[in-house]
Amino acid sequence: MAARTALRALAGRAGALSSGGIGSRLAEAARASPALLTALRAYAAAAEPAKQAVMENAMFCYQCEQTTKGTGCTTKGVCGKTPETTMMQDLLTYSVKGLSCWAHWCKEQGVTVPPEIYTFIHAATFSCLTNVNFDDDRFKEYVATAHQLVDQLEAAARAAGKEGGPPSPADLPQFDLLAHPANWRLGQSFLADASVQQLVALGQMTSLEHRRHKIEPTLLGLQELLTYGLRGLCAYTQHAAMAGARNPEVDAFVAEAYAFLCSPDASDIGKTLGKILEVGETNLKAMALLDGAHTTKFGHPTPTAVRLAPKKGKAILVSGHDLEDLHQLLEQTEGTGVNVYTHGEMLPAFGYPGLNKYSHLAGNYGNAWYRQQKEFSEFPGPILMTTNCIIEPRQAYKNRIFTTNDVGWAGVSHVPGGPGQTKDFSALIKAAQDAQGFTSEPEDNGEPVKTVTTGFAHNAVLGVAGEVVKAVQEGNLKHIFLIGGCEGSEPDRRYFGQTADKTPDNTMILTLGCGKFRFYDHPDLQKNIPNTPLPRLVDMGQCNDAYSAIVVASKLAEAFGTDVNGLPLSLDLSWLEQKAVVVLLTLLHLGIKNIRIGPNPPAFLTPESLGVLVEKFNLQVVDAKNPDRDIEKMLANK
Repeated sequence: MAARTALRALAGRAGALSSGGIGSRLAEAARASPALLTALRAYAAAAEPAKQAVMENAMFCYQCEQTTKGTGCTTKGVCGKTPETTMMQDLLTYSVKGLSCWAHWCKEQGVTVPPEIYTFIHAATFSCLTNVNFDDDRFKEYVATAHQLVDQLEAAARAAGKEGGPPSPADLPQFDLLAHPANWRLGQSFLADASVQQLVALGQMTSLEHRRHKIEPTLLGLQELLTYGLRGLCAYTQHAAMAGARNPEVDAFVAEAYAFLCSPDASDIGKTLGKILEVGETNLKAMALLDGAHTTKFGHPTPTAVRLAPKKGKAILVSGHDLEDLHQLLEQTEGTGVNVYTHGEMLPAFGYPGLNKYSHLAGNYGNAWYRQQKEFSEFPGPILMTTNCIIEPRQAYKNRIFTTNDVGWAGVSHVPGGPGQTKDFSALIKAAQDAQGFTSEPEDNGEPVKTVTTGFAHNAVLGVAGEVVKAVQEGNLKHIFLIGGCEGSEPDRRYFGQTADKTPDNTMILTLGCGKFRFYDHPDLQKNIPNTPLPRLVDMGQCNDAYSAIVVASKLAEAFGTDVNGLPLSLDLSWLEQKAVVVLLTLLHLGIKNIRIGPNPPAFLTPESLGVLVEKFNLQVVDAKNPDRDIEKMLANK
């Protein structure tokens, strides 16, 4: 019976692999012995497909803004991703599509889908976002878990009397080498013994490098835009899950969207565009979920000055985005004599009363994520990387950088633990106590300590909304610029700092994300708007705190009796990875026009698909060489 069951699974699910009579050999194997069947399954799953993949390049990836030559990374990712890791991520995405098909179908059939399955879908999706996970062994674990969970859902459906399974249409170009994701299955026995190279060979069959030779570029780019939007969305749901919050509607949508990508509807440009905007709509719910989780647990952010200089003593540096990790670390380091410093997008943590109450949350160290190799090398203690933004650790600090959550790098210490779990940071704390720590501080030489202010989230800004309205009505506040998003190393990104510096004194700059590091400490921006109590620069927080900007813009529109497009407000956004992509989709879902993104357009969007967004939303690419020209247009609401 077990052999016949395996045969049916393989006949349907590995059938697309068949060439040279593999199907008949499977039948013979089923009659012969389970051991031979297992061997043939491994052959069918790993050896045969590798002969058929279209692999013009070692890899192909164009999901981020920094992609090579603005077209795609083909030998190694600018982020440091190898061809092997790229294929493992593509294989995992294929496996997650199959799991999502089952989750979506089970929900439609009234079969209960355990929350941990959605949690895994979100975690696995987030692990494929730029600069999160580079550890091939971890990806093997994700792939194995995905197939195990499919088995679990299938068993639950059978127990509930539901036969059949998710729709699995044939002849879809994106699934031309392996069976449809809903039908394709890797057995746990094979996965237990499979090498990474065998899985890489499978990944080639699912890869973007292969698919781009099979699908028309505009449609492929839109399918990828949908996938990248889901990666950004799942980043936020994972952050929320760590803080103890989830939204069943968001869970169900993610599975539905993946199932859509496995359907004939994904070959229709109009339907794909519609689903893309649904990702933006759902991301608004995800950002609200995360905002609620943070403010419920840590209180509403309030404007807070943050020290930009070290204090004497042992030290730990925390980078990434996860506030719950920071909270647990602060609890475990309290009374140990170890100071904790934020880095990058963790700086806004100081605005939360529930985090800032810890006296050993000492200050912010360093700048944006892309400078970490130099800054981490010089930091005299261990580093904890909680979410995306890790780049290849240098030997100077590889033995004292720790990852957690879905972050991974081969050879780097990992702190396990997921949503709802208390993590054990004792190894990290011991590393801090064994390290030198800071031996001096600016005060020793009579030097002033530099600070910046963060904590202007929606609750704080709306508290002075009357002052904003008054300033506009009296002509003291002429315009509001939202300048922020993702930071990066390209020279053209100087545009965003130049734009901020060139804005008139009677304008306000809202900022969020690590893009603020281009200008967050510039003295001229630390002043108030003339004749008002309002600051020129308003740091609203992390990239996910785009939700605060949306809430503030919506409330101001109500106060002025208009919509967001009628406000004296311009959005000038730097983008790099998939969180920025999904925030843009949310803004487009809300119908916001005249948004500028840069410094370059997305490589995955063809001129035709980008033209649709330009026509409908007047989406523009920044004029990186002429910030003055862009400022002039933005002041005219163009």
